[in-house]
Amino acid sequence: MSELHIYNSYTRQKELFSPITPGHAGLYVCGPTVSGESHLGHARPYVTFDVVQRYLRHLGYKVRYVRNITDAGHFEEEGRAAEDKVAEKAKLEKLEPMELVHKYTSLFHHGMRLFNCNEPSIEPTATGHITEQITMIQTIIDKGFAYEKNGSVYFDVVKYAASYPYGTLSGRILEDQLETTRELDGQEEKRNKADFALWKNAAPEHIMRWPSPWGEGFPGWHIECSAMSSKYLGETFDIHGGGMDLMFPHHESEIAQSTIAHGHPPVRYWMHNNMITINGKKMGKSYNNVIKLSELFAGSHPILEQPYHPMVIRFYVLQTHYRSTLDFSNEALQASERAFRRLWEAYEVLQKLTPATGNTTDAAMDAKVRTWCHECADFMNDDINTAKVLANLFELAPVINGIKGGQIAANALSGDTWALLKTTWKVYLEDVLGMQPLQTQQTGKLDQVLSLLIEIRKDAKKRKDFATSDQIRNQLAAAGILLKDEKDGSVSYSVN
Repeated sequence: MSELHIYNSYTRQKELFSPITPGHAGLYVCGPTVSGESHLGHARPYVTFDVVQRYLRHLGYKVRYVRNITDAGHFEEEGRAAEDKVAEKAKLEKLEPMELVHKYTSLFHHGMRLFNCNEPSIEPTATGHITEQITMIQTIIDKGFAYEKNGSVYFDVVKYAASYPYGTLSGRILEDQLETTRELDGQEEKRNKADFALWKNAAPEHIMRWPSPWGEGFPGWHIECSAMSSKYLGETFDIHGGGMDLMFPHHESEIAQSTIAHGHPPVRYWMHNNMITINGKKMGKSYNNVIKLSELFAGSHPILEQPYHPMVIRFYVLQTHYRSTLDFSNEALQASERAFRRLWEAYEVLQKLTPATGNTTDAAMDAKVRTWCHECADFMNDDINTAKVLANLFELAPVINGIKGGQIAANALSGDTWALLKTTWKVYLEDVLGMQPLQTQQTGKLDQVLSLLIEIRKDAKKRKDFATSDQIRNQLAAAGILLKDEKDGSVSYSVN
């Protein structure tokens, strides 16, 4: 394919990517709920959409990549009774909610840096956009598609479905929802079981609360993404990404509330990555198989046989097309580590090789190499098929090693093909797929450990746990690492 085509989850077909504004691309990805530490399941969407924005930039687009932080108001519509996950976890950890948010946001960012994920252009938070959410909710009420009950506001799904397509993205049938939706807390307030909360009245014991026209409360989960995406990308934007598990109710609800608020659907292309399973089972607390990123990198979870390097995890994720199921196992990760080492070693060999002069080019070999190189663009243009790009790099690796070992003549490839080969590996392995050599990350290990210790010390100081704060500073000083608290609140260090 000569132009980028994306599988649109909404239409269930591949479509030519044609941005709203030529030369520009707007991408919104649902970020983490920072009520706990990020886990293996978070690796897939954030690595996947890091590659999407990298490839868009490679194609020459000016990309605005927005990835939110859910730091309030994330409660389940299906499952447990409505509760604010951040507030509930803050009680368990005996922290102020914003302490908890800062702690887990820092850990999330640390994990993303280890994965070599580029920072988003904008990273808005739910708590930083309460006004925008209240304004959007009021607009939906004014248009007759939401109603207030006992200080809570609900979106009228049945009324919406009577005039607009509902369930197209997720394939859910409204009648089935009305029959099967569980009896949860607050259901008696709703006109219909399928209605979802835009705003929840805060009980007296609820910590995180804001004033609104309907009383003190907190926003629903779905409204935050509609409010923030429209603020930073416009009422209609190019691509909305996220995990397949968010299709319903989150993204279906986003479509409904944004369509009413703005008068038209919010997104041109919906992209969803598939799930990571573990030994064939869905990740879940009941299976005791939720692996935190820190456990993954340290090898400290009971089901792990060893620590796994962040670049190995990234490579493992990209070896499978993002819309296919990816099953985690120790064997799969160990195979990925061996494969990545082979691939990167071939790349290092290629960087040192120089073409030989002479007119003895092997036409068949030269044509094969050029084809494998050119196909990388075709595969990326065919719905971001990183698996096939890596497969072609594995086809090229024996050629590179063969030239090094003398089995293939150095002048078997023309000068132009040599240049194409080197460019292809640099562009796709490093720039687009975002891979780094394992040793590069290992040399930066001190910085990574120190940044984590500095964040832990900051959290300790905020909690007025000065004993822990001083212990970290003093033990680092004893090891020859001096911390300095700057006037602007940042912390620098020097190594003696």
